[in-house]
Amino acid sequence: MNRWLPFEWIAAVRFLREGRLQTLFIIGGIAIGVGVIVFMSAMLAGLEANFIKRVLTSQPQIQLLSPDQVARPLRNSPGVIEDAIVQRPSQRVISIDQWPKIRAQMLAMPEITAVSPTISGSALAIRGDASRAVTLSGIEPESYFTIVRVPDYIVAGEPRLTSEDIIIGIELAKDLGAVVGDKLNVQAASGANRVLTVTGLVDLGNKGVNQRAAYVALRTAQSLLGMVGGVTTIDITVQDIYAAEDIAQRIQAANLVKADSWIKTNAQFFVAVRAQETSNTLIRVFVAMSVAFGIAAVLIVSVIQRSKEIGILRAMGTSRGQILRVFLLQGGLLGFIGSLFGAALGAGALIYWHAVQRQTDGSELFPLILERRLFVITALLATVTGLLAATAPALRAAKLDPVVAIRG
Repeated sequence: MNRWLPFEWIAAVRFLREGRLQTLFIIGGIAIGVGVIVFMSAMLAGLEANFIKRVLTSQPQIQLLSPDQVARPLRNSPGVIEDAIVQRPSQRVISIDQWPKIRAQMLAMPEITAVSPTISGSALAIRGDASRAVTLSGIEPESYFTIVRVPDYIVAGEPRLTSEDIIIGIELAKDLGAVVGDKLNVQAASGANRVLTVTGLVDLGNKGVNQRAAYVALRTAQSLLGMVGGVTTIDITVQDIYAAEDIAQRIQAANLVKADSWIKTNAQFFVAVRAQETSNTLIRVFVAMSVAFGIAAVLIVSVIQRSKEIGILRAMGTSRGQILRVFLLQGGLLGFIGSLFGAALGAGALIYWHAVQRQTDGSELFPLILERRLFVITALLATVTGLLAATAPALRAAKLDPVVAIRG
């Protein structure tokens, strides 16, 4: 042992080495607990990051729509209406009032990075004897593709949209027997129809969406849906994705539009994430408690076994404070060393599981996120837990009467 080390360090390490078997057992227990914490924390972070990435590349962060239509009782004559039956009207597809002005206002806001007007409605895609109902989306490719990353999901063809082109979902293409370059007759409910060329097939990661997705140029959709010059939604991207709901509320309060953020439309996911975080926190607490009780038990046994040695040290002039620090250091060292092995164990398990578990298309289930901060926090938590767990045994050792301890 290095003679330049303080007495407390020399004694603490020597005690741990002498009780080699129980030291290895408690370090193993700590390593398993820390490994579980690292594995679950990193996995949860990866799943959340993967979901957010998929959501933010497949739908706008904020979407502006026309306000809901509300039925009001008629007032044919003056007086007070004592009773009225008001039925909720069916929501018709209507254009956003003065949408160019609203778009200009959105572009002027510093928090907003991209704005794209779109129009959507129901239509029928026909090829030969096959026909399928589709959700027709009219877009401006230059601005829309910066908000919804349609080019990233193209599996065949190219993301080209002129007035004569259409991009469809892969499931819709299978149902119609269509491939890139085929012609589709697209017919709207109004009776208007247009023959368009399939330029791309897109996989948006959802079978239901892929069965109905159809993208055309904005003017083409306006003509088919009978809304020339109109749009049904304005899609928006913001700088801070987590501020989307606050920005949406401010937009809705300042304009006669309905504003839905991605946070609002995916509220169930955040409820699930919060529940998972709560359960993860509970697991951490129980693991920390198990580690603390394990360390405390080992050190209490150590104090009992080494009562005579402690008595001799006290008789030789070792202070109570030094004895206290010896056992506190043992707890801290056990927690720290266990956290190192645990971090390696958790990271190794996560890397293996990440490599084995794949989605049906062979892509990764979630991104591998192993941040340095996670390891630092885990090591700090385990070390502090070790110190706290060692407090009671350390106080007991420091209070031993040297005469009584030596006599046994």
